[in-house]
Amino acid sequence: MKQNIKKTLLIATVVGAFFFAFALLGCDADTETDANGTGGTNGDAQQVFRIGIVQPIEHPALDDVYRGFLAELADQGYIEGENLELDFQNAQGDSATLSTIADRFVNQDKDLVLSIGTGPSQTMAAKTTTMPILGAAITSFTVAELVDSNEVPGGNVTGTSDMAPVVKQTELLMELLPDAQTVGFIYNSSEANSVEQVSLIKAELESRGLDTREVAVTNTNEVQQAMASLTRDVDVIYTPTDNTIASAMAMVGEISLESGVPVIPGASTMVEEGGLATAGVDYYELGRVTALMAIDLLHGADPATMPVRIMTEESTIVINGEVAEALGIEIPASLQDYVITD
Repeated sequence: MKQNIKKTLLIATVVGAFFFAFALLGCDADTETDANGTGGTNGDAQQVFRIGIVQPIEHPALDDVYRGFLAELADQGYIEGENLELDFQNAQGDSATLSTIADRFVNQDKDLVLSIGTGPSQTMAAKTTTMPILGAAITSFTVAELVDSNEVPGGNVTGTSDMAPVVKQTELLMELLPDAQTVGFIYNSSEANSVEQVSLIKAELESRGLDTREVAVTNTNEVQQAMASLTRDVDVIYTPTDNTIASAMAMVGEISLESGVPVIPGASTMVEEGGLATAGVDYYELGRVTALMAIDLLHGADPATMPVRIMTEESTIVINGEVAEALGIEIPASLQDYVITD
C-alpha cells in the first residue's frame, strides 16, 4: 500500500513539473514576441498601417513634401513592406481623377490619408468626416474651410501650412531691389490660398509705399500672356505658392529673363526654376513635420484637437545667383550666404 502511494506521488510530481515547465515556455514565448515588437501577449501579428497619399500634380515642391514624409517615417521605424502599406496616387491635375482617388481611399478604409495641397484635402474632406485626413502644403486651412481654427481643428482634418512669411519676403524684395516702385502679382484666382497670400503681401507692400498691379489666370495656358502684360508695367513680379504658376515656372523664368523683370516666387523650388529669390518654406522639412503628426494620428491622436502646424518660422532665404547675374542685379553682402548656383 505504501509503495503504491509513493508511485502515485512520484507520477503527480513529474506531471506537475511538466506542466509548470510548459507554462514557463509559453510565458517566455509571449515575452519574446513583445520584445520583438510583433504583437501583444497573445502573439498577434505586427500591425501594418495603411496610408493613402494623394497629390494633385507633379511639381518639385509637392514632391519634396512626399519625400520628406517618407524619410521621416523611415527614420522613426515605419518601413513600407514591413509595418507600412503606402498607396500613392497623383491626380495629374484632373478633378475627376482626384474625386475617384478619394472615393477609393474611403472605400478601402485607410488608416490615414495624406493629402498634399488644398484641392486634394478639400476633395477628401467632402468624402468622409471620420477618416483622419492630414493635409500638407496648404496655405490657410481656415480659408479653405478645412478646420474651425488652426488651434482646434474640430473635425477629421489637420496638417501643416506653408503660409508664406510675407514680412520676410517683402523685406527681401526691397533689399534686393531697392529701386523698385511697382510690384505685379500673377496667380490663379480660383485657388483660395493664392488669393489669400496675394492679399497679405499686397497689403504689406502698400504699407511700405509701393504700388501694385495684378493679373489673375485660370489655367497655365493664360500664364504667358499675363506675364507679357505685367512686365510692361512693373519693376518686379511676385507670385505666391500657386500650383498653376508653379507648373509653368520654367516659362515664367524665361519671360523674366527676356523682359529684364525679376520674379519673387513663394517657394524655393520656384527659385530654382527661374525665380530670382524668396524667403520660403522648406517643403522637405514640412514633409518631415507632417510625418511626425501622422505617427501620432496612427496611434490614436484626435485630429480634431491636433493644432495645424504653421511653418513660417522654419522659412529659409534662397537666391538664384545665375538669374541675378543675368538680370544685372547686385546681391548685397548681407545676402551672399543664401546664393545658390547650378
